[in-house]
Amino acid sequence: MRQNSCNDIDPVYLSANQELLRSGSETATTAELKWAAWRWLYESAGCRSIGFEVKLEGPFGRIADVVGIGPKNVVYIVEVKSSRADLKRDDRSAADQARVKAEYSALVDSAELTATILGEARLAALATTPPGDDWREAERYKSAMREHNQAQERLAKRSRTLKAFSTKFHDPRYLACADYHCIMAPAGLISISELPHYWGLLNQDGNTVVAPTPKQVRRNTTHILRAIAKANTRDIRKLCLGTLSNQAGSPEEKTRKPDKGSS
Repeated sequence: MRQNSCNDIDPVYLSANQELLRSGSETATTAELKWAAWRWLYESAGCRSIGFEVKLEGPFGRIADVVGIGPKNVVYIVEVKSSRADLKRDDRSAADQARVKAEYSALVDSAELTATILGEARLAALATTPPGDDWREAERYKSAMREHNQAQERLAKRSRTLKAFSTKFHDPRYLACADYHCIMAPAGLISISELPHYWGLLNQDGNTVVAPTPKQVRRNTTHILRAIAKANTRDIRKLCLGTLSNQAGSPEEKTRKPDKGSS
């Protein structure tokens, strides 16, 4: 007897139930790609322990979009990319990160300099403003305040960039977290020539466009990943099969009389 698959479920029913596991910030395309990655891990890679948004041990406790553990405890990581901007966010090198850090350091120096100038302008305004006038209206002070505020805004913006900076595709520490790394993306979003080293490429139909390169890694986090992923897999599989069962209709639903007044 053939085993049921998520592909056997009516798309309308499946979509409605998948919404329950969709995070608030995800686009519909991203959510669909994550499920496509889940199906690829389950049906093609033979994984039976799969988790969404798995927080890995290691630097910064980074989160992998989809993680699966297959036969012989082989670990797979799939990163979902629904747009070019999303793709480029992780496709940055250590050299790019060093450049951003250098820019941040320069902005720190600039903000400190404008703070010093602002302090001097304040003292000058206090000393030269006639009695009864507001020293904060002195032109030198207002100009120094504008410069300092602009420097602070540039610094804050660069700080946010640095905090969110990702080198996932190229970081040896992240690559050491799994035997295989793949990118799941819509067809045509990324060309084979720009695929990062060691990474494979999957499309939204669950086809392997480029097979990932296997790596020799220490599986020192396998037990943690298995615990997290098994719970997620159990719930997701239960959701899929429960939806399939509901689609067929329970005995109560089949015999339930329509409400009065319904057509």
